[in-house]
Amino acid sequence: MKALTLTNNAQTESDKKLQEEIAKSGKIPTHIAIIMDGNGRWAQTKGNIRIFGHKAGVDSVRDITESCAQLGVKHLTLYAFSTENWDRPTVEVNGLMKILVKSLKNEAKRLNENNIKFVTIGQIERLPEKCQRQISEVTELTKDNDRLQLCLALSYSGRWDITEAVKRLSEQVKEGKLEPQDIDDSMISSHLSTGEVPDPDLIIRTSGEFRISNFLLWQLAYSELYITETYWPDFRRAELYEAIKSYQQRDRRYGKVKNNGYSKSASASVLKEIIS
Repeated sequence: MKALTLTNNAQTESDKKLQEEIAKSGKIPTHIAIIMDGNGRWAQTKGNIRIFGHKAGVDSVRDITESCAQLGVKHLTLYAFSTENWDRPTVEVNGLMKILVKSLKNEAKRLNENNIKFVTIGQIERLPEKCQRQISEVTELTKDNDRLQLCLALSYSGRWDITEAVKRLSEQVKEGKLEPQDIDDSMISSHLSTGEVPDPDLIIRTSGEFRISNFLLWQLAYSELYITETYWPDFRRAELYEAIKSYQQRDRRYGKVKNNGYSKSASASVLKEIIS
């Protein structure tokens, strides 16, 4: 087991106390997924070009990752680059790829020392070779860590994810290894790129947009949503705590009813009256 203290000793006593209060007030999400939105608009409000926002967003990634690890969150999935993002201006895409490589180089040691495992999902083969190599290096370096799994969704699409799962299942049917009637929800889930990870308990979207933008479409079926107007570069641990507090106040029923207000005998009597 590697050391669990932060390498830069950034956590204050007051922050640690606040985290303890949050942990006592309710269940901490096992898996948090975040759509990191608003980098470009953040930069424009400051009179800069969009790429400055993406660069500034790296600090938020670091702070949120560390605070999630401190709180005991086991899985953090960040929507870093969608398949649709390839249609952005070439200069912006190239800048994003350079930021990705540099960030991974700078953060690799820090992730490893804090016992954080790094993984990716998406069409990684579409990324520049330099990005692929850096991803591979950090993935290999941190593969045995178990405090928190940080997953970057890169060149990712929820529809692509489901389509690939269908293809893999179809191939098994074609080979006679699987009967179509045996395919169920759990089997589809296990063939997604997140097959070994529990579905997100909480999904956060920054910048105030009310959509999920082709992110984890299958996996988010019963996730709790939290929308904040804050742009991603300004989203730090204080905002994360508010999202978790909101999550702790939710009544997660998964389509069921905990108490319908009737006793068993009363329910039977009402049903009989309705259908008679």
